[in-house]
Amino acid sequence: MTSGTSKDAAGTRTLTRDEVKAALAAQAVETPSWAYANSGTRFKVFAQPGVPRTPFEKLDDAAQVHAYTGVAPTVALHIPWDRVDDYAALAAHAEKRGLRIGAINSNVFQDDDYKLGSVTNPDPAVRRKAVAHLLDCVGIMEETGSTDLKLWFSDGTNYPGQDDLRTRQDRLAEALRTVYDRLGDGHRMLLEYKLFEPAFYATDVPDWGTAYAHCLRLGPKAQVVVDTGHHAPGTNIEFIVATLLREGKLGGFDFNSRFYADDDLMAGAADPFQLFRIMYEVVRGGGFTPDVAFMLDQCHNIEAKIPAIIRSVMNVQEATAKALLVDGDALRDAQRAGDVLAANGVLMDAFSTDVRPLLAEVRQDAGLDPDPLSAYRRSGRQERIVAERVGGVQAGWGA
Repeated sequence: MTSGTSKDAAGTRTLTRDEVKAALAAQAVETPSWAYANSGTRFKVFAQPGVPRTPFEKLDDAAQVHAYTGVAPTVALHIPWDRVDDYAALAAHAEKRGLRIGAINSNVFQDDDYKLGSVTNPDPAVRRKAVAHLLDCVGIMEETGSTDLKLWFSDGTNYPGQDDLRTRQDRLAEALRTVYDRLGDGHRMLLEYKLFEPAFYATDVPDWGTAYAHCLRLGPKAQVVVDTGHHAPGTNIEFIVATLLREGKLGGFDFNSRFYADDDLMAGAADPFQLFRIMYEVVRGGGFTPDVAFMLDQCHNIEAKIPAIIRSVMNVQEATAKALLVDGDALRDAQRAGDVLAANGVLMDAFSTDVRPLLAEVRQDAGLDPDPLSAYRRSGRQERIVAERVGGVQAGWGA
């Protein structure tokens, strides 16, 4: 920003440098409780020393991420992985750590009963069990003060003829309607989609169009979640983002990176340019608001948990900063003139900008260390939790 100002991405007015900094300071990135636990590949879960043993200790670790970044005030829970006897006590623990409970994520994919699906299972008893769990998650929302119920279904089929595709959509719609009608004031249902895995022939919610169609029929409390690892190779995710924003149906993101499939790597690690392009469409489309949840959904297989999450938060911040620096007026003028190279150059100029000094200023203005990752490493916190968390059962997939 040589002139000390920037154009907002929609090209409606000039943002001063202070306004860009204020926008960055106001951003919030939700971290997932399960990312602090043991995780791994489809073949092995790798244990690490110092990993949380309870949901309360997960919140303790999440508080460290927020303390060093200043922009991670909420933590998503996963039920039953984060099941406790007293959810009000868990929410109070979060508040004491300067946090709030974020989205409640349901789990209808790990029980043996769900081998042929959950809410789309041909067995009515299994469908009732799955819906009962989703309704239980709404109750947990009420106990914790959460506003978002996040749904992802592994339901699908592996073989042609295994089940009737249209009937499964009818079962899905019925289940979603039951849960939707249970939502309270201020609640949202966020429906996620995934191209494949574990179902290989036909996944029941395989793409944004299917999720959008169900959400549209349900009503204004239902919105779509875009997981950046859940698409076919080469999919233009930013087009999906732009369309959902245009329709008022983008509820949030699950940020992660992928090389091949749903790799769940750190956000921005595989393709930082894609993350920038996505964030540009968010800013340009008016989605840089609390109504669009910026959530991480990652599986830290081999890297230390807390530092990896800090790094991901920083990556999202950097992509956002670059998106805020796009000169919207220049871009609009080039587009109207049909100047392809000039239009592309506007985006490339913003992407090539080193925004780390700007973000360092934002953190210093907030009383934080300009380099969150280095500050955490110097704190000795990692060594302390390794020494303190001895005994008990470490949290992990299914724990």
